[in-house]
Amino acid sequence: MKVLKLSAQGLPQSWISLEQAVIHYASDEVRWEMGGQVAVFHGGHNARTGQQSIITVSSIIGTRGVPGINPFELKPGLTNSKLFARDRNLCAYCGDHFDEHDLTREHIIPFAQKGIDTWMNVVTACRPCNHRKSHRTPEQAHMPLLFTPYVPSLWEDFILRNRRILADQMEFLMAHVPKSSRLVA
Repeated sequence: MKVLKLSAQGLPQSWISLEQAVIHYASDEVRWEMGGQVAVFHGGHNARTGQQSIITVSSIIGTRGVPGINPFELKPGLTNSKLFARDRNLCAYCGDHFDEHDLTREHIIPFAQKGIDTWMNVVTACRPCNHRKSHRTPEQAHMPLLFTPYVPSLWEDFILRNRRILADQMEFLMAHVPKSSRLVA
């Protein structure tokens, strides 16, 4: 289980472990929290009062400080699992739905024609369609794209990176996803 760590302004920073979240709580770096309670940690007892320390971890935390980078300038890393999730495991050529192990990263403009490996030049394709298209463009292969590629937003990237998102975390992230996102449909 991961905790969604946000900046104090509410921008996603990272998915962190429960242990990392406890460190933020113990260091008094958590400015606010939302979502459900996901864990309770019991610490030692205070020598003077005898009270035991308890840290309750929420699924979403906002931490102190201002990030040193502009998160909107970050380009999400391109991985097959994130690409397939962006495209909802649909082949961009035949439109059929496939299991992840039956899909490939397909370059719209192939490497053989000076294509590059970027979000805007790749789509999900089944193996037969990828093989049929080969080293040609969709126009050359007479295989039109059924949908266009796009670079996921910061919010979409956080959804695409984590396969086990809690309902309250998903609700928070989806509230910020662009209306044009394929994750909304």
